[in-house]
Amino acid sequence: MRTGCADGAAWTARTWIAASCVAALCNLALGADAASPSVESEIEKASRWEIFNGYAWIMAIAFVVTLLTTPLMRRLAINYGVVDRPSEARKVHRMPVAYLGGVAVFLGMLAAILYSYASVKWAGLVEYHGSTHVSEPEQRIVPLFILFGMTVVVVVGLLDDVWGLAPRVKIGGLLFAAALLAIDDIGARVAAQVLSPLGTLLGNTSLVFTIPLPFHFPGAESSGLHFDLVYWVGTAIIGFFVLGACNATNLIDGLDGLLTGTTAISALGLLIISLGLAAFDDGVRDTQRLVLCMALLGACLGFLPHNFNPATIFLGDAGSLLLGYTTIVIILTLGATDKTHLVMAGLIVFAVPLIDTSLAIVRRKMAGQSISSADSDHLHHMLKRSLGVKGAVLVLYAMAASFAALGVLVSMGRARVVYILALMLASFIGVTAIKIARRKFIEQQAIDSEARRANALHPLHETPKSEPVHVGGETASVR
Repeated sequence: MRTGCADGAAWTARTWIAASCVAALCNLALGADAASPSVESEIEKASRWEIFNGYAWIMAIAFVVTLLTTPLMRRLAINYGVVDRPSEARKVHRMPVAYLGGVAVFLGMLAAILYSYASVKWAGLVEYHGSTHVSEPEQRIVPLFILFGMTVVVVVGLLDDVWGLAPRVKIGGLLFAAALLAIDDIGARVAAQVLSPLGTLLGNTSLVFTIPLPFHFPGAESSGLHFDLVYWVGTAIIGFFVLGACNATNLIDGLDGLLTGTTAISALGLLIISLGLAAFDDGVRDTQRLVLCMALLGACLGFLPHNFNPATIFLGDAGSLLLGYTTIVIILTLGATDKTHLVMAGLIVFAVPLIDTSLAIVRRKMAGQSISSADSDHLHHMLKRSLGVKGAVLVLYAMAASFAALGVLVSMGRARVVYILALMLASFIGVTAIKIARRKFIEQQAIDSEARRANALHPLHETPKSEPVHVGGETASVR
């Protein structure tokens, strides 16, 4: 009988090969595009690099501030006992490790965003790209509602790290942060492209309906109540996306440097998409999106040396929730000009945490357990059993890079082929992961089948029933 380690090793090898093949295909497609003789394409690529160069100081500031404040946060965490103690068998580390890494990441991102704010008063700090959609300098800065939302998420995560919060309180805080986005219309247009066929069918392309009221307000121009279907559907999507993304990053934060590195790769993919939109002057959110991408990428790279195996500090809930929130905000802004397919491209870039979370839900439902139960069969747990911590993290980095390349290709107009490739790769990972997680259950099914066959052939010799197998051992709680 093959061991779980052997299964994990085989799965790792196949996954690595699949990821490498997809990455090679993406590089080939990007190379073919770069070799195009079109003059317009060459101008576009030059402008992308120039735009990146103009915003580079934002990434540098986030990197330096995070790099320098992380040791301070570690000392503070050690002094006040804010540490992750390995009290559970599924914990990878065997010595207490400090939390509060997420606060250092937040400080790095905050410093970068405030630097962009200062550039409004002191010209030259950031070389903004030209845009016909921006009429005032204040339109270039990250909206305060996003900054407030990031602060709320960090505070909620920090309180959970230090004292522990009930799940409903954490969910309430995340929904409040999502509501701040909806107030400033950030991501509310994400459903426009999906709902446009409905508008055509109803003969109302704007999908704004007026509901008549039986009374009239004095001084009001209309006695009807206006209902914007796109806005309210988008608002519901914002809440769902924020909860899903924050939960996904929290679940995948189980190995040294895993979440930090995969988020950095996702931020790089989103940055490439954002540079392309800025080069074509897509809308007023272009500059805001670029600042967020630069701040997120720089902060993750500044924290990664401290967090990579062997880690001296962890992100904690404050960091994992912040990375999920910031990433999904960037993805939501991709649909600001009604381009829902770019939101899909962003979700593909962010696919690794989403796949892991989806697998956890499916796996627990199949085992008849609550989806809030914990287990040691996440993607990083399986890979760690075969490759160790560093090997597992590097394989997941390769997966994240593959999906990031696929997301970039979607933004370049290769959507149909890329959707198929992404579906195939995600399905391969998902089926293989569930198969390994339920290996004991599958083997038990085979044993029971043989026992029933033996009883049918020799009814006088009853074969004792085999003991039921409990799959997953999902009794612990997720960090």
